Amino acid sequence: MTDFADNGDPDPFQWDAREDCEVRQILDRVADKWSLLVIALLDSRVLRFTELRREIHGISQRMLTVTLRQLERDGLVSRKVHPVVPPRVEYALTPLGCTLHTTIRSLVTWTEEHQNEIAGARAAYDARVASVASGGPEGAGGG
Repeated sequence: MTDFADNGDPDPFQWDAREDCEVRQILDRVADKWSLLVIALLDSRVLRFTELRREIHGISQRMLTVTLRQLERDGLVSRKVHPVVPPRVEYALTPLGCTLHTTIRSLVTWTEEHQNEIAGARAAYDARVASVASGGPEGAGGG
């Protein structure tokens, strides 16, 4: 039986939030910033390790290696080693990874459409916090 919230949508908290929950583990993997970037970059193309590292600013060689191994283990990325010297290793999305990319694309589109609203909300929040810190109206026992 599916649990539904008051609006008729499935309850997002119906899955177990404990660390050992399979759903949480998968969400932790696919929602981390490095995994999102790797999946986005591999959309409809094959890239070598060095190309991925060049494209993902700020990622260390070790973190990229760990991320790719985890995505490969989860069946989202395939790894192909070409028997040449030096070895050439290429990465691509699997069919399962491609289905996740569609979701990521939707998230990026939403972010692009709402970035100005989010920037405005951040500015308003920062102004409120600064006002409270300086003893403004909300700092006099309100909140």
